Amino acid sequence: MSTENLPQSPDQPPRKPRVAVVFGGRSSEHGISMVTAGAVLRAIDRTRYDVLPIGITRGGRWVLTADDPERMAITERRTPDVEDLAESSEGGVVLPVDPASREVVYSEPGSVPKALGDVDVVFPVLHGPYGEDGTLQGLLELSGVPYVGSGVLASAVGQDKEYMKRVFTSFGLKVGPYVVIRPREWEQDESAARKKIVDLAGEHGWPLFVKPARAGSSIGITKVEDLSGLDEAIIQAQRHDPKILVEATLRGREIECGVLEFEDGPRASAPAEIPPPDAHAYYDFEAKYIDSTPGIVPAPLTPEETAEVQRLAVDAFEAASCEGLVRADFFLTEDGEFVINEINTMPGFTPISMYPQMWQASGISYPDLVDRLIQAALRRSTGLR
Repeated sequence: MSTENLPQSPDQPPRKPRVAVVFGGRSSEHGISMVTAGAVLRAIDRTRYDVLPIGITRGGRWVLTADDPERMAITERRTPDVEDLAESSEGGVVLPVDPASREVVYSEPGSVPKALGDVDVVFPVLHGPYGEDGTLQGLLELSGVPYVGSGVLASAVGQDKEYMKRVFTSFGLKVGPYVVIRPREWEQDESAARKKIVDLAGEHGWPLFVKPARAGSSIGITKVEDLSGLDEAIIQAQRHDPKILVEATLRGREIECGVLEFEDGPRASAPAEIPPPDAHAYYDFEAKYIDSTPGIVPAPLTPEETAEVQRLAVDAFEAASCEGLVRADFFLTEDGEFVINEINTMPGFTPISMYPQMWQASGISYPDLVDRLIQAALRRSTGLR
């Protein structure tokens, strides 16, 4: 569905497409999602689109919020919360469940539900489980509402680092050494599960990175220098996900590359390099979002290295059946080989985030990037494709 195909009356001027920006959510990345939403709301061209901000509280309630990007920023090293912007402490937003209707309804206890009008496209800027992982995408598919970004399968693969690595390996992309500890393994035989991790260290050395298998924004990750720190790292990761992933250290440079879907297919951006942050053990949550450790854009690579990482980024996009956008993260090892670490199907999307910066260096401004994603979603139908 394109902008030109929107329903309209011959007696009225063409209606602007209506974009619902959905943010917040139940994951530990709730606050970062709001920061992203604030940036997207600032960038959407209001002369071309009507905008409906919809927040999801940490408890899962869908609410109308103020269209106030300034209140969606990190202040005093603290991330924002949807509850602080909700127009009501009890009211809720309901998406249509009938694909023949795109009308959004708002209701409060004891009041007659109020129709908010049709939504033409959803821009979901949720990070982590319950939003970026295919769950929201499935809801939108059932509702028949187009949306920005990847579909159910690619979103689920992009969220689960274990299956992401399995997919990449099956398509010939090189990944680093890792082990996965599932909840049942840990519950049934904790010592055997711990031994898997120790064996990984025995083969590849310390440090190891212990992380939630289905989280992002570097939340819940611990760099473990030796056996003494392992148990606490496992506890920390399990606070965010009962399934954990443990990775061996890859020694090399961290290189990122953006992928954007154009009408003729996906293309890769200029790559970026993430230098080791001075005040942090690695590129963790605080380095990314609180202290805003700057990346190097474009990355100082040879033309051959740049072409190779761009090719691999598009290959990863295609391997996971992605749509819309992806940030692909690699290590350029000391022997000159690119090893893919992960992809992000809804990467950090503030103007200082690496994905928009890489496209800025490639000639696409932040507002233009937002517009291209909305237009791509309007062109794409829901359902099997």
